[in-house]
Amino acid sequence: MDVSGVGVVYLSPDVVYINIGVNTQNENAADAVSTNKEQTSAVIQAIKDFGVAEKDIRTTNFSIWANQQYDNFGQATGTTYTVDNTVIVTMRNVDKLGDLLDDAIAAGANNIYSIQFDREDKDKANEEARALAVENAKKQAQDLADVSGVSLVDIQKISYYESGASQYFYGGKGGGGGDVANAAVPIQPGQLAVTVTVNMTYSLK
Repeated sequence: MDVSGVGVVYLSPDVVYINIGVNTQNENAADAVSTNKEQTSAVIQAIKDFGVAEKDIRTTNFSIWANQQYDNFGQATGTTYTVDNTVIVTMRNVDKLGDLLDDAIAAGANNIYSIQFDREDKDKANEEARALAVENAKKQAQDLADVSGVSLVDIQKISYYESGASQYFYGGKGGGGGDVANAAVPIQPGQLAVTVTVNMTYSLK
């Protein structure tokens, strides 16, 4: 007999990973890079001033590309250059995330995406979820055996899959260089679900 059991344990996140970037455009490539460098430096400094350690700020992308411009008749009119510079920030004070976003946007960030909440230590939660999954599988096996009129002998095979903590993603973008609202950007971390699925094979008699 093959059965599958599922165990779920809920956790409050204690760390968040967020991509914060600066996008600049200019008709001159060097000017686009220079502006981006200045703006990105200001954003990184604002993140540090907020209290994020330097080791928790890492560049994940720097790119530049040309955009050909055309008029209404399809004729080329010129070229603009776009520069992207993105850092991934690890923040360990989840409750202050909205304030950090405010400061980053005020400093010039205009590309914010992929906010991922997590829990740094999930070992205990995984153990609890595995135990719940095993109990769930055992109950299913026993219930099936009872209604089928057979007896469970022993477990021939067992395997499990841990899906980790399901995360909340934020896909918004903010504009830099403008006034920042008095209230922090509203972010709801919610809860994380650690899920384990256990597959068990019983012999019967």
